[in-house]
Amino acid sequence: MRRQTGFSLIELLIVVAVILIIAAIAIPSLLRARIAANESSAAASERTIATAEVTYKLAYPTIGYADLASLGGPVNCIASSASACIIDSLLSAGTKSGYTFAATASSSGGLDMDQYLTTAVPQTLNVTGVKAFCEIEDHVIMFITPSAGPANRAACDNGTYQVAQ
Repeated sequence: MRRQTGFSLIELLIVVAVILIIAAIAIPSLLRARIAANESSAAASERTIATAEVTYKLAYPTIGYADLASLGGPVNCIASSASACIIDSLLSAGTKSGYTFAATASSSGGLDMDQYLTTAVPQTLNVTGVKAFCEIEDHVIMFITPSAGPANRAACDNGTYQVAQ
């Protein structure tokens, strides 16, 4: 009698079933890890924008704070008040790591822009991120879960958002 070698159909089906079970366990963990990484990157980018705002205000004291586009510039830019070249072009374009960023400067009544608000919201809620971030000139990063869209100055300043640790 000749003996055949190889795997039976049942053995192959069992291996495929085990692989599918492991994938069903691992994929949600990987998605949560990606969301956590995006949120960490967004908080770090908020800190970068805040540092750039202070740098811009020191470099151009008659203007004050700036919007996001003025903080960046093209890849090979020459620094000016319109494109200060302080942050990278990707961040100054407003999107990075699944988040949409904005920075707006405003005046409390004087001639210069003495206030600013930065926001970071996930591009797709529960896919690229869950938390929304904001920051004003006190340089404290605030967040809210779940993200309800871009913050306004009052929401970021009055306790609607929580302090990010």
